[in-house]
Amino acid sequence: MSEQQTLGTLLRHLTDQLESAVEAAYVTAGLAYRPRYTPIVRALRVLGSTSIREIAEHAGISHSAASQTVAQMASRKLVSLKPGADARERIVSMTPAAIAMLPKVEKQWAITNAAANALDAELSTPLSGVLREAIAALEKRPMSERLAAHARKVQR
Repeated sequence: MSEQQTLGTLLRHLTDQLESAVEAAYVTAGLAYRPRYTPIVRALRVLGSTSIREIAEHAGISHSAASQTVAQMASRKLVSLKPGADARERIVSMTPAAIAMLPKVEKQWAITNAAANALDAELSTPLSGVLREAIAALEKRPMSERLAAHARKVQR
């Protein structure tokens, strides 16, 4: 790994390594499940059948990301969609197939969390803590503001 890689490149590389290993573990466990489904499934477990907007808010992801993931899950018959109160809203529900796979998925979540905790223990500073700190800092002052401030400095 090059010392000159930027933050975005490093984050993508880390995400690729983590997601590909977790996805392979789902395949090994006999699950037709992807890591990106997890925020949707977790939200539906808590909220029950609900709108994509509510899922996105509960999961802390964008509406676009939630909508795209729900569409993937619907194509794999893991969720069903029905019209909501207004024409733009769609209500998402887990299908019986998704509900049936939950015990195996939850077991994989426990394994993944244990492996992540072990990774944190190997690091000088736990990655999970650094990520929470970074998210909190960006919620206080978004990256767009930071970029604009540095662009003004460079232009002087």
